[in-house]
Amino acid sequence: AVEAGVYYVVSEALANAAKHAAASVVTVRVLVEDGTVSVEIADDGVGGADPSGSGLRGLADRVAALDGHFAVSSVVGAGTALRAEFPAG
Repeated sequence: AVEAGVYYVVSEALANAAKHAAASVVTVRVLVEDGTVSVEIADDGVGGADPSGSGLRGLADRVAALDGHFAVSSVVGAGTALRAEFPAG
């Protein structure tokens, strides 16, 4: 289930970046340490994403359903960064 959650977060974040961010660079990092799988996606786009919007709210709900944590940082003019953490295993 965690693998599917990671896939969903990455695919949705990349789709959002392509559709809304006008980014030239998007980075994806997946780390496994201390029993936690962390997924970080960041872009250098326009920023200003609304964390309460339906797409990001759906991501947060999906992560929460797997006992994970989800955070968004999106400053206008400074890009968007998403982080999801899941319990490994």
